[in-house]
Amino acid sequence: MRIQQHPILQFPHDQVIHFTFDGKPVAGIAGDTIASALHNLGVRVLSHSVEKGRARGFYCAIGNCASCNMIVDGVPNVRTCITPLKEGMVVKTQRNKGVLHEHL
Repeated sequence: MRIQQHPILQFPHDQVIHFTFDGKPVAGIAGDTIASALHNLGVRVLSHSVEKGRARGFYCAIGNCASCNMIVDGVPNVRTCITPLKEGMVVKTQRNKGVLHEHL
């Protein structure tokens, strides 16, 4: 699923980033967003609509919609299409609106 060669852009494939998705160890590469790494792994459902529970996938890829909202390191409503992948992240599918915690 990755572009291997491009006439202008360079895609480094040498630095593997390990993270957890829904309890399973998986990996992406440096430069991936969470959503792009998951897409490469074959994950097509990133969230579900709040009202009807319908599957939502990689849609706008610029952070405008909420189709890619997931729970990342315990924080809900993270837009995974614009969030860079980092070593050791814990990513979970979000099935509701998410609960935002107020910080004092």
